[in-house]
Amino acid sequence: MAEEQYYNLSAEQVLERRSSSRSGLSTSEARSRLEHHGPNEIERKKRAPAVVLFLKQFLSPLVYILLAAAVVEFALGRYLDASVILAVLLFMATIGFIQEGRAERAMEALLEMAAPTTKVRRDGKVVEIRFSEVVPGDIVVLEAGDKVPADARLIEVANLHVNEASLTGESIAVVKHTAEIGGKVSLADRTNMVYMGTVVNSGRASAVVTSTGMATEIGRIATALQEVKLEKTPLQKSIATLGRYIIVAVLGAAGILVAVGIWRGLDVIEIFGVAVAAAVAAIPEGLPAVVTVILAAGMRYMASRNALIRRLVAVETLGSATVICSDKTGTLTMNEMTTRQVYVDGKSLDVTGEGYRPEGEFRRDGKAIDPHNEEALMLLLRIGMLCNDALVSSDDRSYDVIGDPTEGALLVAARKAGMDQEELQETYPRLDEIPFQSERRYMATLHQTDGTRTVYVKGAAEKLLAMSESVLKGGKPMPLEDSDRAAITEMNDAMALDAMRVMAFAYAEHPGKLAELEEKHVEGRLVFVGLVGMIDPPREEAIEAVKQAKRAGIKVVMITGDNRLTAESVGRQLKLPEGETLTGADIEQMSDEELSERVEGLSVIARVEPILKLRIVDALKSRGHTVAMTGDGVNDAPALKSADIGVAMGITGTDVSKEASDMVLVDDNFASVVAAVEEGRAIFNRLRNVILFLLATGIGELLALIFGVLFLGIAPLLALQVLWINLVTGSIMAVSLGLEPKVGDELTTPPRHPRVGLLFPGLLMRIGFLSLMLGIGTVLVFHFMEAAVGLEEARTVAFCSVVIFEWLLAFNARSDQYTVFQLGVFRNRWLFVSLSAAVLLQIAVVYAPFLQAAFDTVAIGIVGWAVALIPGGAIFVVETLRKMARPQLFHRGKWQPAAGA
Repeated sequence: MAEEQYYNLSAEQVLERRSSSRSGLSTSEARSRLEHHGPNEIERKKRAPAVVLFLKQFLSPLVYILLAAAVVEFALGRYLDASVILAVLLFMATIGFIQEGRAERAMEALLEMAAPTTKVRRDGKVVEIRFSEVVPGDIVVLEAGDKVPADARLIEVANLHVNEASLTGESIAVVKHTAEIGGKVSLADRTNMVYMGTVVNSGRASAVVTSTGMATEIGRIATALQEVKLEKTPLQKSIATLGRYIIVAVLGAAGILVAVGIWRGLDVIEIFGVAVAAAVAAIPEGLPAVVTVILAAGMRYMASRNALIRRLVAVETLGSATVICSDKTGTLTMNEMTTRQVYVDGKSLDVTGEGYRPEGEFRRDGKAIDPHNEEALMLLLRIGMLCNDALVSSDDRSYDVIGDPTEGALLVAARKAGMDQEELQETYPRLDEIPFQSERRYMATLHQTDGTRTVYVKGAAEKLLAMSESVLKGGKPMPLEDSDRAAITEMNDAMALDAMRVMAFAYAEHPGKLAELEEKHVEGRLVFVGLVGMIDPPREEAIEAVKQAKRAGIKVVMITGDNRLTAESVGRQLKLPEGETLTGADIEQMSDEELSERVEGLSVIARVEPILKLRIVDALKSRGHTVAMTGDGVNDAPALKSADIGVAMGITGTDVSKEASDMVLVDDNFASVVAAVEEGRAIFNRLRNVILFLLATGIGELLALIFGVLFLGIAPLLALQVLWINLVTGSIMAVSLGLEPKVGDELTTPPRHPRVGLLFPGLLMRIGFLSLMLGIGTVLVFHFMEAAVGLEEARTVAFCSVVIFEWLLAFNARSDQYTVFQLGVFRNRWLFVSLSAAVLLQIAVVYAPFLQAAFDTVAIGIVGWAVALIPGGAIFVVETLRKMARPQLFHRGKWQPAAGA
């Protein structure tokens, strides 16, 4: 019997199918079944051994180039040069390994949040066992606050409400029963079943376990994750593309140099050595380490903004997102039912405040009122607080509801009017009750009130209207006329259209000593008091985040298991982009091609089951979008895995969703997603700045060598000097450049097209211009100084000229459109720290005798330094003037593929 058919059977039939009884299994039988079915656990993907994770850091085309360069250096006997290259590679790999290890350990800590034990009946007694020991046929005993340990068919219930938001996306607790259900129904409508990982809000129950471990609904979704194909992130693609470009450039440059050298009549061995130096010049040896440092720094910063990155290279992916698919409950909304509107005595009142914090006002026509002056309002709030089984708990930082969230919202509303639950319960003690049942659609409690007995009732408006004979008007019960019914029904419908959950309140007085409450004591005898409208409100910060996303050119699509009216209402409150609303049933009728056609116009998607979320993400990706998927439930896991970056929730998120994600939001806040988008874009900008700096300087040095050999017949720089520039001076400045603060305009530019990587036409033009100026300037300085002072000093001045050019270029590379003065000269303090260190090191290599011998340098005077300053100083001035006059000169293809690309 397939699990999804258990809801069609009676409780007794299920017990028979599972070879169990209401008294539970025997200990020996449970042990036998555990051996047969295995532990009740969700299988997690095994972590790769540490050595494999470490070696993975070397899987990059750029790393292959550096390894080849190191081999060549060793072959030529340049052991110092080769050792420095290998040291940088080890440094880069170690940083990446440590950062990814830290992220995985942090995730393991998050995954320990699940409850470890449950109660079952064994040998006719209730015992507590670990979740992993639950077997099919066990009778689990559930109470308020319990997490359901496995999928099970209910056999006994008492006022049971289960929060299934983590599985179905439905924010309101589901009322459960034991009757069989006919036909095939969706997961959200299987109200005689409970599922692994869901939580009991209120009531009690016992259920026979039907499925455990990977056979549960959670397990099936976890299995589906194995089938999702992982794709490279935009950054991985960009780094790979860059590596291929550099390979072609280096081989081409080396070939040109050898050809030119032979043409100029140079010794073959000598020109081969110069070609190796050119290759070293063109390879940005510090790039892997600098990229890793930038990503690690971004990862730490995101952690400070409540975003835990699980995969290091995924830090920037949100920066290229064009669509964010977000679950509603708990991410865009607070996952806290809140009273929004009260209707009493023919008047409507608004209630302010958010969530379970008892702070807010009652307002009529926009003006605050004193609730103590409103007798009917105070009576309604008193009914809501006394006809209630929930509790509100608090600590120094937050408020939580123990029990049903809807009842919690009523408690909070009463507390906003100054009511105290314990004090009311002492003043009006509860004597008896009729618990809520879905068939009955109301709850009633009997209280001692001022020498008499009063029944307080709350429930569905149409039900209470049918049971009422009077309505409270002007503080007195008056006959309930048809016009009153029409007005109440109209208000009820209006609240429902605003996606509110509406509850009605009434009372009935019983003189005498009524001790036991029965349905006959309320039916047809009630005095109708009023209505309350409640909603799971959008987070204020989520509304602002949606606004920021819209300004950044990112579309937010809300995907939820809630009903269409609720989803559309929340979408309006969040100010989501105007678009079409579809339900899961609509999408089920579509082919993949039809969905791909419609998905561009979607804004809200309601009543969605897990496999449909995956289809929606895939449809968006088929349209060329970079998709970010946020969610907290098991139902989100396949889509999280398939999305370009999956964002799970740290507080309410399930283990499966966290395992499937690339990033976990510690605070479950959608605003943190947009903050991560901003940081992701800033990280990509930093990477581009570093790429500009390293390639412009590396290619510039290469051109200097080519021009020197071509026009002068001699190399202006030695191989070890080039390596010093690239690994010491260049890398020091590049790392600091990678720590540049955000400019502030990251969320005002459009998202990058998936085909636009780190390199784009405008950036290549700028690299070409700057590297050409560096190459020409270096050769001119060398030629001028060689004629004036000789070869060694000319090489030293040319060496210093390249270094100074790089120092000044690092400041210009901070932005392609803002000048240093617009950004703030001292805003990047790390750049000044690096500059100080680089200046000291360069002075040492020029004047320290032991370094002079190693690098073939000589001491130079003030004139030499002045000449060395000319190329870098001139370009700094030219770039500053260009940014003031034509700030977007090099923007071609920055966000969208250039025409013809």
